[in-house]
Amino acid sequence: MARVVDIVYPVCCGIDVHKSFLVACIATTDTRNRTTHQSRRFSTFTGDLKKLADWLNANNCKDVCMESTGKYWIPVFNVLEKTCNVCLTRPKYVKAIKGKKTDKKDARWIAELFKCDLVRSSFIPPPLTRDLRELCRYHNKLTYMNTSEKNRGQNCLTVCNFKLDEVFTNVFGVSATRIFDKLVELGHSNFDVAPLLHRKCKATPEQVKAALDGELSYAQAQKLGIIRQHMNHLDNLRDALESTIHQIATPYQPQVDLLMSVPSCFGGFLVVRFFSHLSTMILSCALFNLNLPLIFCFLPKQKTWECPATI
Repeated sequence: MARVVDIVYPVCCGIDVHKSFLVACIATTDTRNRTTHQSRRFSTFTGDLKKLADWLNANNCKDVCMESTGKYWIPVFNVLEKTCNVCLTRPKYVKAIKGKKTDKKDARWIAELFKCDLVRSSFIPPPLTRDLRELCRYHNKLTYMNTSEKNRGQNCLTVCNFKLDEVFTNVFGVSATRIFDKLVELGHSNFDVAPLLHRKCKATPEQVKAALDGELSYAQAQKLGIIRQHMNHLDNLRDALESTIHQIATPYQPQVDLLMSVPSCFGGFLVVRFFSHLSTMILSCALFNLNLPLIFCFLPKQKTWECPATI
């Protein structure tokens, strides 16, 4: 005998999300396992999303399932999570049969799967954690942009045959940065490099002077100046963003302080980044059981300036 699938959500809704509109289908199952469906189409403007929430509430529908379509699901989720239990799933888990796909059929298919609890839900962290994650990822983007500008600056030096990478381990270290700035300021390499070298610099002034025996054209000098300005601007933006992230993470300060108490722990900002990418379950187990070394044993040995792996 065929096994009957249990109805877990007698009243639920499946939503097919698009850029400018969505289709919602409420599936209502009675005591005889007969399901009726009612579908409506809404635009993705905030006013219509609130009408969607009111329509769900009027039909006593508290359980909603929808696909994670691009970034378009986020505004819908933000509105519905206040009044409903929202199950967000990947499209491949609710893919309809080929050749039978329309917006209404897709929404109905999602509702049919969801009412029997056949949909795998994705973990969505609380709003504050989502904000922290987004800002921390944007901080990464700014870091990548700064790295790209450094590579462009290095390419300019290579074109001009300035061999700073031969005498300095880090072309953008303290001594090399001073020389780089002097090149941008004067537009040529005919200057005394000795006062610009850090006392711990291994390269001698003669070696650095030989590395600067190149030809800096007007175009490359202007390009280096613009690159340097952009790098400084990106550094300022990152500092401002770090300040914002620390401000938003204030409610989590006790947990951050607890993580900071771990021996050989990285810096405060990196702890916030690490904290924002921990799932609620892992974080709760780690903090309340005080088994913090267990978390860090899975991380590679890193210096204080290095970024922990994204979790």
